Amino acid sequence: MAAELVRGQNHPLSQVRLEIRVAAGKPVVAAATLGDERGRIHGIEWVAHPGTPTLPGLEVSKQAAADHRLAVDLGAMPEAVHRVSVLLALPLDGDGPARFGAVAAPFVAVTGLDGTEVASYTITGLDAESAVVALELYRRQGAWKVRAVGQGYAGGLAELLTDQGLPQASHLAGSINEAVAQGVARSVAAPPPRTADGDRTRQSATPALGPEGSGSTTQGASGAVAPQPTSPYGAQGTPGAVGPQSGFPGSAAPEDPGATQPATPATGGPIDYSHPRRQTGAPPAPAPTAPPAPPGQHARPVAGDATGWSMEERLYNQVWGMFEDLARTMAAYRSAVDFADSRMEKELDQALSDPRSRIGGQGDAAREAAQAKHAQLVDQARAALDRDLDQLAAESEVVEPALPLAFAGWDNPVWHGYRVPMEIPMAVRLGDLHLPESPELRIPMLVRLPLERGLWIDSGGAESFDGSFTDSHELRRLALDTAVAHAARLLAVYPAGEFAVHVIDPAGSAAQALAPLVHTGVLAAPPAAGAAGVADVLARLTQRVDLVQMAVRGGAADSLPPGLDTAEQLLIVNDFPHGFDDRAVTQLRYLADEGPSVGVHLMMVADREDAAGYGPLLDPLWRSLMRLTPLPDDHLADPWVGHAWTYEPSLVPRGSQVLQQVLTEVATARTKLR
Repeated sequence: MAAELVRGQNHPLSQVRLEIRVAAGKPVVAAATLGDERGRIHGIEWVAHPGTPTLPGLEVSKQAAADHRLAVDLGAMPEAVHRVSVLLALPLDGDGPARFGAVAAPFVAVTGLDGTEVASYTITGLDAESAVVALELYRRQGAWKVRAVGQGYAGGLAELLTDQGLPQASHLAGSINEAVAQGVARSVAAPPPRTADGDRTRQSATPALGPEGSGSTTQGASGAVAPQPTSPYGAQGTPGAVGPQSGFPGSAAPEDPGATQPATPATGGPIDYSHPRRQTGAPPAPAPTAPPAPPGQHARPVAGDATGWSMEERLYNQVWGMFEDLARTMAAYRSAVDFADSRMEKELDQALSDPRSRIGGQGDAAREAAQAKHAQLVDQARAALDRDLDQLAAESEVVEPALPLAFAGWDNPVWHGYRVPMEIPMAVRLGDLHLPESPELRIPMLVRLPLERGLWIDSGGAESFDGSFTDSHELRRLALDTAVAHAARLLAVYPAGEFAVHVIDPAGSAAQALAPLVHTGVLAAPPAAGAAGVADVLARLTQRVDLVQMAVRGGAADSLPPGLDTAEQLLIVNDFPHGFDDRAVTQLRYLADEGPSVGVHLMMVADREDAAGYGPLLDPLWRSLMRLTPLPDDHLADPWVGHAWTYEPSLVPRGSQVLQQVLTEVATARTKLR
């Protein structure tokens, strides 16, 4: 089923040979750039445009058209290419519209060679922009994904290419406009609007490249790039040899130039949360959509306005989309600021390299001009960032109160009506993430269930994120409180009897922090103390892992011992390595490596320095665990651009009785099962 993407959302690609179809209603210029791991363009030879329409694995149209087909062969991309950005721009011929806000929202689609739509994206929210990055295909860990971008630029192609790090951006933009102007008489106008159901794509499509292709189809190369590659498709549009397929998120999908076009939705502000056509490609459970916005106003965001089979899945995808959108928006801002800094430095070097400019007022004038340009660029970047942050904040204000129990913070009123769930949720919230430029905008950190990695609550490092210092004893107490909050949340989101918690506390130092778990009776057994208690708990859980692994590998899951607890198991370890001998350490490492696959999870509350005596022996243990901190700390990175995100744990508000109430409800439900 085709995915209808919203801005910032991605989708997996199951094919390497694709068509990217564009339907814009008015003639537009289609181009594409190749980028490295950081999205940077190394030179003009990394840009496919009407003047140079063919690059390895990529071919674009030679002229402006209302509909385009771009041929893409990801298997033929050079190893250095990790990103392919699809660009749309309005031609500067003086006759057509000068901004996207004056035309219908462009529609982009990624399809297979047979015309099957993989993903689609309607680029809403454009206004004064005359160029836009529609979507990007990017390689992550050997697999290709596509992301809906929708980033517009009022400065046209020159500003867009500059933002992508191309030094010759203005010169190349002029060359592209010149090439388009030479073929503007052959531009293909929009076909008449469809009067049927408004579907903008055809179920069966003609080949992308044919011997009599119109101006909207891709053409052969006549380029300045040496050597000039051949088209990714055969002469008659039939596919040639296909390389190994890649799979991962994909993005939008336009349409067949021969297909008639429907009426297109009206544009709004920078991000239109109404998401036109969402119900066409969404799963059976319909996602809510925002009502039409009054003229001049943006549609209000709607909770659950994402793809998914259930409201829970839609909210999960929406939160993930907000996370990705904030990462991308911040990357664009930081890139723009870096460019402004480097440009000012370069201009100052050029101005002061001439000794004559250092005498008199020429040097001061050059310095002031460079600083003024720098301030202007930074202000423009900040204005775009603030616009996106305001919209994400508005979306967060709507989404946060609507989150289900497993995704909600402890201060959410949903916990006051807590009832033990009947099904395991798809994810659980372990805290919040934010970036330094927008500390007030918090993105829930949702981790899929069942846990794929153990958790390490770091009780070391007394210096907090803001530079203040916390007493080591206070830090250990906070780490234990964080561990108890996480354990209580896991107990609360699982059905009764399907999650068990064990505790190892060799010296009994965690008695006060563990009181909520102990007094409500939700623990599988009292906390294990001393070396004997450590050995007993580790032996039982290790044996469970061995038995389940043998049963699963032998296909005899029904032959497990009748007394074996089949619930998910969580082991909380405090004060490691106190009370652990060499055998216990080996068993702990075994549980960390093999346990998650058979339902045994580890949560360590420890200071790595306390185990420094073991040297590199325990390095694999720490690496296998997800490190969380009891205080705000910027140790987590996103998978797209590698921002350092500040993590804050999800803790129970001081003085609140919600934790006690929830654990009491869990214990009562367990009692009824016996």
